[in-house]
Amino acid sequence: MRWHTTAPQRAAQRLLRRPRLRPTTRPARPAEARPATRLHPPGHRPRRIRPSLARPRLPGAGASFRISPVMKFSTRADRIEPFYVMEIAKAAQEMARGCADSDTPMIFLNIGQPDFTAPPLVQEAAARAVQDGATQYTPALGLPQLRERISHWYAQRFGVDVPARRIVVTAGASAALQLACLATIDAGDEILMPDPSYPCNRHFVSAAEGRAVMVPTTAAERYQLSADKVEAAWNAHTRGVLLASPSNPTGTSIAPAELRRILDVVRARGGLTIIDEIYLGLSYDAAFGQTALALGEDVISINSFSKYFNMTGWRLGWMVVPEAMVPVVERVAQNLFICASTVSQRAALACFEPESIAEYERRRAEFKARRDFFIPALEALGLPVPVQPDGAFYAWADCRAAAARLGVQGSWDFAYAVMERAHLAITPGRDFGTFETADFVRFSTANSMEQLQEAVRRLQRLLA
Repeated sequence: MRWHTTAPQRAAQRLLRRPRLRPTTRPARPAEARPATRLHPPGHRPRRIRPSLARPRLPGAGASFRISPVMKFSTRADRIEPFYVMEIAKAAQEMARGCADSDTPMIFLNIGQPDFTAPPLVQEAAARAVQDGATQYTPALGLPQLRERISHWYAQRFGVDVPARRIVVTAGASAALQLACLATIDAGDEILMPDPSYPCNRHFVSAAEGRAVMVPTTAAERYQLSADKVEAAWNAHTRGVLLASPSNPTGTSIAPAELRRILDVVRARGGLTIIDEIYLGLSYDAAFGQTALALGEDVISINSFSKYFNMTGWRLGWMVVPEAMVPVVERVAQNLFICASTVSQRAALACFEPESIAEYERRRAEFKARRDFFIPALEALGLPVPVQPDGAFYAWADCRAAAARLGVQGSWDFAYAVMERAHLAITPGRDFGTFETADFVRFSTANSMEQLQEAVRRLQRLLA
């Protein structure tokens, strides 16, 4: 006699045969009884906690089942190191709560975020977009009128013809870098980058299954790659270079003549050049403040509304790519992001109004004045900055002598000592590479002049 089973019973039987499921008659543990995630100090690799998962009752099975508590994570995720800048920020915020009512509340010189916000016209444009209901999806490449405005900005500011059809609006520069890597890098490809450099850039390469090769750089090279070092490091697996000019954490740019030589080396080997230009608008030296797009249409340039345009939390950026690459990036962007924030895009149209540009230029002059005050003050305190930054809002300072005066060693312990004793948050060099970065800390001057002056007074007392 042949027995027939219902669909729910057959589903239950299939689950019973799976090795990762086992029947149990015990009730599921309530959510409040499950173990909590533990927090550990940076650098500690905790044992993975494996909480029990819910044990649903399957239809027709007559028993409940518990899914195996083992969760496997990807090796890709394991390769991504913690973003220590943000870990320091969390520690600083926690400490700030304890000293908020004291005579020395925390001063934050650790995050690379302008203290200015979007100017009035931009805010009004955002509010108008919401009020008018102009919030639907845009094309994956961005609002056509915003792409045109960006194109005109390149022509007016840099004298470079960048057609709007080559411009892709993205959900921040991070999305632009991710799209650039996913569109151009295959598994095992190697990308040459300077050490030190912005930590997330190497992780974008890793997420695309490539490998970031950190090439040590020196103050004599402005902490940037040189054509000679690119040529020496190139091998059969090298796909190209990922540069940043001006750079985070050093604020230094690549000299135009050297950048041209780097491009010659890369082109001769059929490689690609990706350059992060998100701080280009905050250049203070005409000798460096030129876009790499002037050097050829094969350059992939990454840019952002976060730094010069003071729209960090709006998450809006753009990339300029070779024309043949546009449909490839569009296809990937459609699947990963659909589009950048519509409200942010409509607000950004107002960034290019003459009134807004005038305000941005006033703020750029203020950033330069802060640099001109703060770096000599650091030098006088025994925190030398080997290369004067020509852009951005950072000071990459050698802290060895200052750390010795506090009885600590290395930038990590120095940063914590300054945070604890002077209530001043700064960033240790750990995030930015491995070549001599333990000797350096990064100060962000994206804070008011009054705060910078108070920071100097606190450091004077601390290091006296």
